[in-house]
Amino acid sequence: MPERAAVACLVLWAPALDRAEIRGLMSAEERARYEQFAEPADRARFATARALVRTAMGRATGVAPDLVRFDRRCRYCGGPHGKPRVPGAAVRFSLSHSGGRVVLALAEHAEPGVDVERISPRRIGRLAPRVLSAPELRDLEAVPPADRPAAYHVYWTRKEAVLKAVGRGLSSPLRGITVSGPDRPAELTRWEADFVPPDIAMSDLRPGPGYAAALAVETPGLIDLAERHLDDPLDVP
Repeated sequence: MPERAAVACLVLWAPALDRAEIRGLMSAEERARYEQFAEPADRARFATARALVRTAMGRATGVAPDLVRFDRRCRYCGGPHGKPRVPGAAVRFSLSHSGGRVVLALAEHAEPGVDVERISPRRIGRLAPRVLSAPELRDLEAVPPADRPAAYHVYWTRKEAVLKAVGRGLSSPLRGITVSGPDRPAELTRWEADFVPPDIAMSDLRPGPGYAAALAVETPGLIDLAERHLDDPLDVP
């Protein structure tokens, strides 16, 4: 059997910051969205996410970060609601943020999906039956109660990363896919969603204590992963 090619994927972590230099990279539309957030923490996450992706995609395309343009054309139907990308760029990206963490995944000629969630015990008993497939729910119920919040968020981030990679977001039911349990390497194990199953490679990430995070890449090969934690979203290597 021929060796499967690995897709190089760079994952960048940045703390949520909000200062004039970061806000200065936003477009007028992004600034309007920023102004709609009432909470300072929400503003910081949004500002950091936009600065991080603009700086990284500017480096990848040779364009000044504030001049990077994004297209949301859906690759399935052509509508204006698709996964964002930079037209003409070989590098694809995915963004996520939660709490004080902002994460950006970059892959060349492959679609990445990334998700990070702050671990919280709230509403897990109510949400798990809506999110987890029957096998996942059985496995979660076997986890000691004190460990269930962390286990649930591992399931959630793995599943949402898959849907982000294929550009469907949460429009497809999370219960329609099954991933490996938290005690096993990240893997898509069963597919019952309402569209053709993709080729997916997965990996858990290192967001730090109190968080769960996962990466999925739409590829039949493997992931050659590099993960870096930055002190500032403008310090993209």
